[in-house]
Amino acid sequence: MATTADIRNGLCIEFNNDIYQFIEFQHVKPGKGNAFVRCRMKGFRTGRVLEHTFPSGHEIVTARVIRKPYQYLYKDDSGYNFMDQETFDQIVVEEKLIENNDFLREGDVCDVVIHEETNQLLSCELPSHVALLVTFTDDNAVAGNTSTNATKPASVETGSEVQVPLFVKTGDKIKIDTRTRAYVERVKDK
Repeated sequence: MATTADIRNGLCIEFNNDIYQFIEFQHVKPGKGNAFVRCRMKGFRTGRVLEHTFPSGHEIVTARVIRKPYQYLYKDDSGYNFMDQETFDQIVVEEKLIENNDFLREGDVCDVVIHEETNQLLSCELPSHVALLVTFTDDNAVAGNTSTNATKPASVETGSEVQVPLFVKTGDKIKIDTRTRAYVERVKDK
């Protein structure tokens, strides 16, 4: 058994007949009263985000999960096809189990999360950042014409659209945070 002292981002627990993964948490020690842990968790089966408060020292049941690297091969009618990096076995992952799957390119390596006891596929997590080529954006927008952080839409090589700063041009390679869909920086080719 674990307690709230063991909570960290990415930890999976069994809670309310589902398996939840901690997204963020905060230990709170008010001046008056007992300490508690305020957290946000995402359910693997339902996909919903739950906000919950645990009293400090509360026992939690950790879920035994395995994270294995799988390489994305292709998409067909049955779903997204991945290959195990060690055994070369192939699996099919449903679209609903891959968050922000519009950033996925052939050859990308993702972490597949499997519940160890039931051998059930829980989710497929993209790398936290991906570098993608900008295929189209309005190159007439000029940086310096505004006093705020102005952005413009840009299409990337996977067909997704993201907001980028005005100085990004068609043909630039940019780094994108796959969790927030936010522009991070331009990538310089070597």
